[in-house]
Amino acid sequence: MRIIGLVGGLSYESTLFYYKYINERVNQQLGKTHSAKLILNSLNNEEVLSLVNANRMQDVTEILVNAAIVVERAGADCLLICCNSVHQVAEEVQRHIRIPLLHITDAVTNKVSETGVKRVGLIGTNFTMKETFYKRKLEERGIDVILPDQPDRNYIHQVIFSELVLGLFTTEAKRKFQRIILKLISEGAQGVILGCTEIPLLINQKDVSVPVFDTTALHADSGIDFMFGSANTREELSLWKQQM
Repeated sequence: MRIIGLVGGLSYESTLFYYKYINERVNQQLGKTHSAKLILNSLNNEEVLSLVNANRMQDVTEILVNAAIVVERAGADCLLICCNSVHQVAEEVQRHIRIPLLHITDAVTNKVSETGVKRVGLIGTNFTMKETFYKRKLEERGIDVILPDQPDRNYIHQVIFSELVLGLFTTEAKRKFQRIILKLISEGAQGVILGCTEIPLLINQKDVSVPVFDTTALHADSGIDFMFGSANTREELSLWKQQM
């Protein structure tokens, strides 16, 4: 079994989801008491967030590069950074390690493209919504991106960092997020990207009338696909399990 490396803590709430989801999916595939082989390097969210807020992205990059090197040296075969916002420096992190960094936008863009959605709403932190790393990837595939207006962006950002990262999921926040998504749909969004790894802990597909793209689950799925390599068919998985 290939080993998945995680750089987490950004926040610990979404990192918990990555850990649990990956292990549950591996157990569903292999049965018995099988679980995933994972290496987790968990960072201090406040330390990284304060640097991002100060626009000290070179310092953020240095922290992530060092964290990635630790994961690689510990024996990981790939790397997932468990946060959307800091993927703006993911390419630089990749240049410092030999193992593949599985980019969250690749997993999400592939899924959006598969569904045939041509206009998608994107919600996340202000960092994610103002930077171009999502928009660029999606537009390369012929997919238009719609963002909330600035007051709604500020509300989303504030709730993420004052509530969601601390495990607070209120009915009021859910309703307001749903209203923001409805506005995006009224502007032509055929789907919505939950572009922060904490948002899927508040909003899911049953809360929205158009396809929801859960970046956390899609990113974790890319790690699981890497873990199993070419073992995609039932016959291959059966043989793979016999060899373990």
